[in-house]
Amino acid sequence: MSDDLYALKAWAGTLLSKPQPAQRRTIHQKLPIDLRRSQAQRIKAQQGPDGTAYPARKRRKELNRKNGRIKRQKAAMFAKIRTTKHLKIKATSDQIEVGFFGWLARVAHVHQFGRQERVTKKGPSYKYPVRPLVGLSISDKSLVREALLNHIFHKNR
Repeated sequence: MSDDLYALKAWAGTLLSKPQPAQRRTIHQKLPIDLRRSQAQRIKAQQGPDGTAYPARKRRKELNRKNGRIKRQKAAMFAKIRTTKHLKIKATSDQIEVGFFGWLARVAHVHQFGRQERVTKKGPSYKYPVRPLVGLSISDKSLVREALLNHIFHKNR
């Protein structure tokens, strides 16, 4: 995945080096919002950037007696983490960041890379499966490409 990011940076970097900082700022205001929206939709669909489904969540004992809508709501992973309150955007004239910051970054890091972490503060330790929350899918790469090309061609008219 990091090779893809470097290739995208090299390609987009040459295109973004030409516009003035004010023009780059307009690109950096619209593009991360679209990226955040696509990341949130992908997290809601419980899929990684490559389109594979997340590993199933461990069955919880208190949900065995529940049926229907309540059981489905409680079993959905990352329901709050994908909201705009938690999935943040940081944009400057040089870079765009879409991700988790602060204490939530630690939780996302555990799931992103499948680390071992304590379930509760003094509770047992659990090895979480890899569930990539943030990453560039093929549609995200095309979204970036289209946004850059649209901006360049509309500004040159």
